[in-house]
Amino acid sequence: MSDPLLLTHWDDRGVVTLTLNDPQRFNALGNDMLAELQQALDAVARDDTARVVVLAAAGKAFCAGHNLKDMAAHPDLAWYQQLFAQCSRVMLAIHALPVPVIARVHGMATAAGCQLVAQCDLAVASESASFATSGIHYGLFCATPSVPLVRNVPPKRAMEMLLTGDFIDARTALGQGLVNRVAAPEALDAEVESLVQSILGKPRVAVAMGKALVYQQRELGIAAAYQLAGQAMAANMMDEAAQEGARAFAEKRQPAWKT
Repeated sequence: MSDPLLLTHWDDRGVVTLTLNDPQRFNALGNDMLAELQQALDAVARDDTARVVVLAAAGKAFCAGHNLKDMAAHPDLAWYQQLFAQCSRVMLAIHALPVPVIARVHGMATAAGCQLVAQCDLAVASESASFATSGIHYGLFCATPSVPLVRNVPPKRAMEMLLTGDFIDARTALGQGLVNRVAAPEALDAEVESLVQSILGKPRVAVAMGKALVYQQRELGIAAAYQLAGQAMAANMMDEAAQEGARAFAEKRQPAWKT
């Protein structure tokens, strides 16, 4: 019996760790892997006890993107359309999830693997990590990876990655905004945990509302963005967590949040 392609672990804090588990194929995003990821993300979306998702990977690589051998074996437009639509659904599920998703990146993240990092809300990389949108080397422009990449990285930096397919290292990815933090390999888990702990210290309702608002307003003009943001802040202030935070500030004490 083969090992599952995705390992799922929930701890008692509501931290969900999803581990890509196909190291022999460098955790390629084939149909089966994408289906398991979708199922796991849907389960998190339905569970109010979830607080944070950590997306990790087994083996030497984080994710090598789609499997070009599989793609070459299916020279059919409908098959390709289905694969990329399925991948896009997974990316949109990460986008819509009411809890933050943190990519824990070690080794290489290429093509759709780089897309996966860019799509996550936050990313912590090992100093050994590297990133590329390398499809162009094989005549395939990384069109779907470009969607989150250009929303994370300055346009000319993103275009250089997309047109050259060249790798960038973790420190360069940090400077360009693709990742939030970089750590020595032996300190990667501790750095991820530091970020997790900071998020767990905040009310779930405010985090969920904030994530949704940030992505919604980014697609709007500035006037509409301010209108939406103002409505979101007013609604947020009506929540008990924000009311408790305001009381705690006035009384010079730490907030006593329920979640």
